[in-house]
Amino acid sequence: MQRILNFGSLNIDHVYTMPQIVRPGQTLPSSSYQLFSGGKGANQSAALAHAGADVHHAGRIGEDGRHLLEGLTRLGVDTTWTQVDADEATGHAIIQVEADGGENAILLYPGANHAVDTEQITRTLSHFEDNCILLLQNEISNVDSLLTEGNERGFQVAFNPAPFTPEVTRYKGLADVSLLIVNESEAMGIAGIATGLSGLAPSDMAPADIIGTLRRKVADQTEVLLTLGARGAILSRPDQALLEICAHHAGPVVDTTAAGDTFIGYFLAARARGQSDQAALHEASMAAAVCVTKTGAQDSIPSRSIVDAHLNKDQ
Repeated sequence: MQRILNFGSLNIDHVYTMPQIVRPGQTLPSSSYQLFSGGKGANQSAALAHAGADVHHAGRIGEDGRHLLEGLTRLGVDTTWTQVDADEATGHAIIQVEADGGENAILLYPGANHAVDTEQITRTLSHFEDNCILLLQNEISNVDSLLTEGNERGFQVAFNPAPFTPEVTRYKGLADVSLLIVNESEAMGIAGIATGLSGLAPSDMAPADIIGTLRRKVADQTEVLLTLGARGAILSRPDQALLEICAHHAGPVVDTTAAGDTFIGYFLAARARGQSDQAALHEASMAAAVCVTKTGAQDSIPSRSIVDAHLNKDQ
C-alpha cells in the first residue's frame, strides 16, 4: 500500500446557534455552542484513515490545537510531521448558524496554517519515498512551494485547490501535478472561464466541456477528477475515455459539509490499495452519500465497514 502524506490545514470550529446573524453594533445571545475539529486538510486525513489508508498528516497548529492531533491519532493518522508553533494560534472559524433556516456567517482566522514555511516543507518531504502520494489543498501557506518540490521529488501529487483563489492559477507547480481534484467552480476558475454576473454559471457548461477546457491548462499526463455533487463525478485520464460515476444514495441529505473531503479521502485510499479507478470512484461516491446523512464535518465521515455494507446492499 502506498503511503499518503497529506500536508494540510487543521482548524478549530466554534459553532454558535443564533436567532439571527448578528449585525454591526448588535449583541445577541446564542442558544447553543459546539466545538468541532475542522480544516479541509484534517477532514481529508480523517477520511483517509477511516478508509484504511496509511496516512501521515503534516501541518501547523498552535498550543491550543493539540486536541486536533489527538483526534487524528485516535483514527490512526500519523501526526509526527505536524508542528506545534508556540507563537501562533491554531487556525479557527467562528460560525454563526441561524436556528430557523440554517443560514450562516463565518469568520475564518488562518492562524498557524499560514505559518507553514519552506524549511518545514523540505524537512518533511525528505522523509518520504518518491512514489508516495502527496495530497494538498489550498488552506495553508506556501502551497506553490509544496507543489513544485513534490513534483521535483517524483511524488504523485494530488491537488485539491479548495478554497479556490485567483493565486491558484499562478502556481508554477500546478500544471505538473499527477491528479487535479476540482468541483465545477474550481475547474472553471483554473480554466479561466468567466463566472458570476458577467459570465457563466457552472450549470451553463457541460462537465465534459469544462474538463476539455481545463485540460489545456495542465500537462498531458495529469489526471483530472471533476466532482459534481449530487450528479456524481468524472475522471479524465490521458488517452482514455472519460470515466463517469453517478452519485450513490444512502438516505436523506442532512449536511453536505464534509462530502467533498470524504469523497477525496476514500478515492485516494482505494487507489493506494491498488483498486481500479472504477471501484475507487464507487467507494468514494458511497462514502460521500453516507457522510451527508449525518451532521458535522469529521464526525460525519463513515467507517469503511459501514461504506462496505452499503456497497454490498447496493449490488
